[in-house]
Amino acid sequence: MLNILFPKACGGCNRKLLKGENTLCASCIHALPILGHHDTGSNVMTAVFYGRVPIEQATALLKFNKKGITQELLHNLKYRGQENIGIFFGKWLGAELAEKESYTSIDCIIPVPIHKLKKRKRGYNQVTGFGLEISIALRKPFIEDVLLKTNKTKSQVFKQRFTRFENPEVFSIHNKENISGKHVLLVDDIITTGATLENCASQLLIAGASKISLATIAMA
Repeated sequence: MLNILFPKACGGCNRKLLKGENTLCASCIHALPILGHHDTGSNVMTAVFYGRVPIEQATALLKFNKKGITQELLHNLKYRGQENIGIFFGKWLGAELAEKESYTSIDCIIPVPIHKLKKRKRGYNQVTGFGLEISIALRKPFIEDVLLKTNKTKSQVFKQRFTRFENPEVFSIHNKENISGKHVLLVDDIITTGATLENCASQLLIAGASKISLATIAMA
């Protein structure tokens, strides 16, 4: 009855979803600029961190282009309450990573956090659904109480490269016994310069994590 009164809309184009479609319509799925580094064997994402922080494995599902479908999807996920988009891509990527031997050594999944005030205003961390679905697929724990954000910053996506590095986000570690000696899969919605992920990865390694791998919905 609810679907009749309030039909579900596509997260990419806002068209009414047809029977059998979930979150995205067939046209938008076909239009997705898929990267899938875990399938192609590309090291372009790990190369971003060369000489900065050691990264074991890294993958992004989609290419981010301004005014493209990926931007629309991430905006709907991040600012318009469409958490189902993160869940959709988490199930997608999780199923694929579960088939990859290179990701079998993952011990736990940790999301890049947002500041508690921003989370209170938005009502959710846009990465949570994405990370939870990957943890279910890999059968590894999803841990949100280790990495915390301690300063409130504006979105990093559209900042100039030098600005991101001059005004770094600040993160702190809690309950570090939960990651001691473990291979952590750090998840986020998008990688741009890599500054945020580098900061988080460094903090986790200092706190005792043995290895860091990365997974994001998109890469700019």
